[in-house]
Amino acid sequence: MSSSNSTSDTLHRIQYGYVPTEWVAITFILLFGISTFVHTIQALRSRLWWLIPSVIFCGFLEVIGWSSRLWSSQNPSIFRPFVIQAITLVIAPTSLVAANFILLGRIMRRLGPQYSRLTPRRYTIIFVCCDINALLIQGMGGSLAAGSNTSKSKAQLGSNIALGGVIFQLASIAAYCAFAAEFLFRYARERPIRHIPGESYRGTVDANLKRMLYAMFITTVFIIIRTIYRTAEFVSGWNGKIYSTQWLFIVFDATMIAQAMWTLNIIHPGVYLKKSDDPYPTNGDNGPEMKAV
Repeated sequence: MSSSNSTSDTLHRIQYGYVPTEWVAITFILLFGISTFVHTIQALRSRLWWLIPSVIFCGFLEVIGWSSRLWSSQNPSIFRPFVIQAITLVIAPTSLVAANFILLGRIMRRLGPQYSRLTPRRYTIIFVCCDINALLIQGMGGSLAAGSNTSKSKAQLGSNIALGGVIFQLASIAAYCAFAAEFLFRYARERPIRHIPGESYRGTVDANLKRMLYAMFITTVFIIIRTIYRTAEFVSGWNGKIYSTQWLFIVFDATMIAQAMWTLNIIHPGVYLKKSDDPYPTNGDNGPEMKAV
C-alpha cells in the first residue's frame, strides 16, 4: 500500500506538480460549455460561419481539456487525461486569436480599407495562416512534451517547440496590434494609404461598432496576458515553479480565455457588426478594388 501511494505521488509530481482541484475543473467545464453552446446558437442565427472553426472550436477544446483535468482530479495516477489536457489547453486559444484577426479585417472594410496598409482580405489571409502555423507548432510541441513521461530529453524538446509556437503567436499578435493601431490612427486623422477609384467612402463609428472595437480590444488584452503567461511557463520548464502552481494556470490561462469568450458572447459580431451595415458591395473581404496612393 505504501509503495502504491509513493508511485501515485511521484506521478502527480511528474505530471502536474499537484492534483487538479475537482470543483475548479467543474466550474470551467460549465463556463466554457455554456459559452460554446451560446456561441453556436449565435453563429447559426447570424450565419457567421467563421465563428465555428475559431471561437466555437476554442470552446470545444477547452471543454475537452477541463474534462480531462476533472478526470485527473479523480484518478491522478492515469497518464492519458494529462496528455489530453496538455495538448488541448495549449492550442485552444490559438483559434480564438483567429477570430480577432477576422474581426479586424471586417472592421477595416466597414470603416474604409483605404486606411489599411493591406487589403482586408490579404490581411485576414496572412494573419490566419500565421495563427494556423502557431497552432500546429504548439500542438506538436505540446504532444511531444506531454507524451514523454519517460524521456526528459524528449520532454524538453517538446517544451522548446511549444515555446517557439507561443512566441511566434505572440509576435503575430504584436503585428496585429500594430496594424490595428495604424489603421485606427489613420482613420481618426483622415490619412488614407490607398484610394478607391471613383469613390471615397469613410465609414462611421456608430455605437454598435464602438462596442465591437472595445470587445476586440478587451479580448486581445486577455489573450496577450495568457500568451505571456504561457511563454513564461515554457521558459521555466515542466518542472518549474510556474508550471507546478495551479492558481497561476487558473488565473492567467483559464480565466483569461473564459473572459474573452464571454466578452464575445455579450458583444457578439452578429449583433454589433451586422453584414447589412456593410457600406460596400459584397466582394469577399476586399471591398472595392484599391490602388496604392
